[in-house]
Amino acid sequence: MQVAVSSKSALLIVDMQRDFCEDGSLPVRGCSSLIPLINSLIKLFKAGGGKVVASRDWHPSDHISFSTRGGPWPPHCIKNTSGAEFHPGLKLPKDAAVISKATEPDKEAYSAFDGTELHYLLSKWGIKKVFIAGVATDYCVKSSALDALTLGYELYLIKDAVASVTVEGDKKAIKEVLRKGGVITYSSEVVLVEGLENA
Repeated sequence: MQVAVSSKSALLIVDMQRDFCEDGSLPVRGCSSLIPLINSLIKLFKAGGGKVVASRDWHPSDHISFSTRGGPWPPHCIKNTSGAEFHPGLKLPKDAAVISKATEPDKEAYSAFDGTELHYLLSKWGIKKVFIAGVATDYCVKSSALDALTLGYELYLIKDAVASVTVEGDKKAIKEVLRKGGVITYSSEVVLVEGLENA
């Protein structure tokens, strides 16, 4: 099933940061291999008049999710460090919106909507469809997708443009997104259709 990109569409690129790629402190297998595909999607959305948004973990050094505080993860994506930078191959347009999340030391936030201005921005832009790419499917991608659905957006998870921490986690995340009304699609099905400004 083809899905058209229009001015009412947004591409949400979740957490494509150095620490989540292969040489980072919390690597997601296959992270770097997503870059060319995501860059192609960025071009498509720009050509279709859509918006591009990139979320990022922007943790304080004592974030509650870190193992140093009893959390499940090694320290990662600490604000203003190289690990928190976007992957160097990611070609974000100059007008891309950058959403920083999980910025408070005592509050976890997997979703790009949690405690951020993302919903406000999407509403202001008149966005109806949210397409998600990035990492990790079983954590921040899933949480962002579920929040988008709860907030009333049409949600398209681009399956070949995401990567997960575990295979089992990936399967569970996909099932949950489908159960809540999301659509699983592939990059080849996301198309530019001229004349569909109201799609």
